[in-house]
Amino acid sequence: MPGRAPRAREVRTTGRPIAHVAKDLNIHKEALRGWVRQAETDRGERDDRLTTAELDELKQLRRENAELKRASEILKAASVFFAQEIDRPRTRPSR
Repeated sequence: MPGRAPRAREVRTTGRPIAHVAKDLNIHKEALRGWVRQAETDRGERDDRLTTAELDELKQLRRENAELKRASEILKAASVFFAQEIDRPRTRPSR
């Protein structure tokens, strides 16, 4: 998201406490703390959370999984419908 990286970078480059930088930037200190942690993770300095790339991949995989589940449900419903059609006795039209 735009704006997060420069704000997190300011904490790193200035060495000032997160609370002070957050106050100067007029943002909540816990929001800035989260951005700093995410930046540290992305740089490989932390291993207690997923990187931004991993989070993006996880979101994409969850979307794909949901789409596949919907497609599976549609196919199940269609197979039930066609199975019923096959099992239905056929009558010849009268002439």
